[in-house]
Amino acid sequence: MPHSSNSVKLKYVKLGYQYLVNHIITLIILPLMLGTLIEVLRLGPDEILKLWNSLLHLDLVQILSSSFLIIIIATIYFMSKPRTVFLVDYSCFKPPVTCRVPFATFMEHSRLILKNNPKSVDFQMRILERSGLGEETCLPPAIHYIPPKPTMEAARGEAELVIFSAMDSLFEKTGLKPKDIDILIVNCSLFSPTPSLSAMVINKYKLRSNIKSFNLSGMGCSAGLISIDLARDLLQIHPNSNAVVVSTEIITPNYYQGNERAMLLPNCLFRMGGAAILLSNRKSERKRAKYRLVHVVRTHKGSDDKAFRCVFEEEDKEGKVGISLSKDLMAIAGEALKSNITTMGPLVLPASEQLLFLFMLIGRKIFNPRWKPYIPDFKQAFEHFCIHAGGRAVIDELQKNLQLSSEHVEASRMTLHRFGNTSSSSLWYELNYIESKGRMKKGDRVWQIAFGSGFKCNSAVWKCNRTIQTPLDGPWSDCIDRYPVHIPEIVKL
Repeated sequence: MPHSSNSVKLKYVKLGYQYLVNHIITLIILPLMLGTLIEVLRLGPDEILKLWNSLLHLDLVQILSSSFLIIIIATIYFMSKPRTVFLVDYSCFKPPVTCRVPFATFMEHSRLILKNNPKSVDFQMRILERSGLGEETCLPPAIHYIPPKPTMEAARGEAELVIFSAMDSLFEKTGLKPKDIDILIVNCSLFSPTPSLSAMVINKYKLRSNIKSFNLSGMGCSAGLISIDLARDLLQIHPNSNAVVVSTEIITPNYYQGNERAMLLPNCLFRMGGAAILLSNRKSERKRAKYRLVHVVRTHKGSDDKAFRCVFEEEDKEGKVGISLSKDLMAIAGEALKSNITTMGPLVLPASEQLLFLFMLIGRKIFNPRWKPYIPDFKQAFEHFCIHAGGRAVIDELQKNLQLSSEHVEASRMTLHRFGNTSSSSLWYELNYIESKGRMKKGDRVWQIAFGSGFKCNSAVWKCNRTIQTPLDGPWSDCIDRYPVHIPEIVKL
């Protein structure tokens, strides 16, 4: 009981400290204003009249000069102020039930494809048991064949199914017409055909000939936020414009059929998915837009050789191409996250957390280097967290490092369970989960965090523009009532 009592006291001390520091300006200004008001009230009518007359007798040149200076300062301020970027709406691809891959189906296919290497089959089963994936994740039709048929035609077919479905849904939800799109950005890391996927979208919807289109490849699972950052920069220089970002990963040509364990991991985790996002800097979109983009912070650790090679596409000993995931991946992701939040912290954390971090940093430098570093409480800065559903280990590590509750990482865990690792689009399935649960209120702040090959850690901060009504359609519409579900540490197959 004494320990519990001390804990409660410490909690209230911290709350008092946070209130004092975060409202220090208000607490200083209010007494000053009150004191000024009292002094004015103490003045008699004659003194107030005399003060007013002295103001009226100011030199006309001084008044005009002061007014002109104020106008210049105001003009410079408003011209240098960045354009506000709104997220009007977005749409996530929902795979058809015919693409569903239950555990039994996945393992049966693995046994038939890798019948000469039972150890690889057992390895995949152990990974799947601990993956956090559920029974409803989906793989493209070409992977359902035995053996799989990863042809160019099949890959294009998957790309058309995912991207066009997401785009059609976005057009329907927003009322956007193809001719209204000024900027198009498509990101897909591992499938980069010629003509590009962005050209495929332009051809399908007959977009304008002067559209500014971009196709990003090889950027990994964090490419979605890189696309958002690129769109933001373009919207700063192109007024009154709409930008559409399409994030996906095409699985068909990248399903590994060899025996290297490091390359078999992606087979167990990656699944079909995609999202289309409408961004705009038009003032007319302010009222109906769901979110406002506040910050994008990008961190690249590619100068380090280990970080560069921790997610690496290469051939195995038999000449079969696959994505190799290094054992150092989680440690490298942790370092990238530290660098990212070091930049993000000063932008979003309240003054109380920044001061605590600064004092602890000074203490470690001057007094004792063994002091445990202070981890800022990012729950003070955000109501919602969308952590890239790269795998159970990724979510566990971030929950531990950022000291988040189970509810804070619920959207990430449930997205991994229902849809698997959908690469760069996973963040949008998570955001849609939060909306589908009716938790997104006006003024709420959302932190999206993603990791990608290279190695990169990218973050985006959004502020909710209006209270979001529970969507009637979308990827969670037919199953949200079943979630959250309990996900055991090991699912025995």
